[in-house]
Amino acid sequence: MSAASTEENLRGLLDRHDLAGVRRWLDAYPPHVIADELARLDRASAGVPFRLLDKDRALAVFEELEPVDQQAILAGLRDQAFHDLVEAMDPDDRARMLREAPAKVAQRVLAGLSAHERELTATLLGYPAGSVGQIMAPEVVALPGRLTAGQALHLVRETGAAAETIYTLPVVDPGRCLVGVTGLREIVLSPADRPVAELVDTDVPRVYATEPAEQAARLMRETNALALPVVDSEDRLVGLLTIDDAVEVIEAADTEDVTRQAASGPWPGHYRSVSVWRLARSRAPWLLLLIVASVLTVNVLQVFESTLESVTALALFIPLLVGTGGNAGAQAATSAVRALAVGELRGSDLPAVIWREARVGLLLGGLLALVGLTLGTVLVGGDVALVVGLSLVVICAWAATVGATMPMLAKRLRIDPAVVSAPMLTTLVDATGLIIYFLVAQAVLAL
Repeated sequence: MSAASTEENLRGLLDRHDLAGVRRWLDAYPPHVIADELARLDRASAGVPFRLLDKDRALAVFEELEPVDQQAILAGLRDQAFHDLVEAMDPDDRARMLREAPAKVAQRVLAGLSAHERELTATLLGYPAGSVGQIMAPEVVALPGRLTAGQALHLVRETGAAAETIYTLPVVDPGRCLVGVTGLREIVLSPADRPVAELVDTDVPRVYATEPAEQAARLMRETNALALPVVDSEDRLVGLLTIDDAVEVIEAADTEDVTRQAASGPWPGHYRSVSVWRLARSRAPWLLLLIVASVLTVNVLQVFESTLESVTALALFIPLLVGTGGNAGAQAATSAVRALAVGELRGSDLPAVIWREARVGLLLGGLLALVGLTLGTVLVGGDVALVVGLSLVVICAWAATVGATMPMLAKRLRIDPAVVSAPMLTTLVDATGLIIYFLVAQAVLAL
């Protein structure tokens, strides 16, 4: 059944107040589908099907929701249901929700937790914002290196229920310093008397709890790991970064990059549930900034007003040149932002990137110049056509170079590269492209 039909079914059942039908609908779909549909509903409507879920299913659905949607669900629960739900959450999921919750909600959650769960949650919240420590799973089955495979398997059976994952098993020394990692598969398939020390992989990558979460998540993707051990400054094991949390970090980072590249700000929660006012507020500052930046283009036209008056045909090709330059710059900027995000580019690569993109721009400009020459010759004659062709070559080379350079310079200045790409870059290239166009026209046409 399609996503559209599932949404229509749930909405229709709620509109008809068919609670028996809602229960059947909930039984028919997995938690991630239910969570997506609840996120599309308003707060009052979402609370009805959620309260019809049994305790285990409610927890599974709740942990699939975004923090802003979780808060909306919690607001409609009575105290006992509220406390039962947050107590049963994994500590890292609970900390993720509290980081974005209002202070009153966070205080209410922490006050209702058991001492053990409160301590785990407070520990995660104490790490720097955006760090691995805030999203790691602190409850881990750590194997002492002195154990045999049989003893290790017994320890997993005894303590594994409280851990978020048991497939990756860190091995530690008596001081809880990380020695390496083994897996449940190795433990189960090995003879019971085989020492765990012989099964450990000491070359496995590890991350520090204070490192950026996005950097650690991308390391997981590069190494194809299901979990990465997280250590403190003294190399003591403090938790595991699991693949589900790593995927969420990468998704959030990519979503933020996409919104910023489109001259907008990110918003919390599901697109369907966010208010019109919130969407407008996320876009308005950028549009106002771009309007101010566009004054550059107006000023350029004023400076070269006499050139336009001398050869009015030049005005016909301004949209073509401005659009081409903006698109060429946006292509280069998008490539650079993506390469920076996945670690393919470093600051030291800047000279090589400039040389590479300049050549790419010249090739693209040469190709487009052939089109421009043809169109210009047919429409206005050979002289203006030559101006258009030469301008396209220079503008494309300039736009591609600037497009790739600006994100890298922003990275050096500790500014999000996505902020200076796409619309912001397009506005800059529009103004400079016009300057190039009119200077070429003055040189070729002797104006």
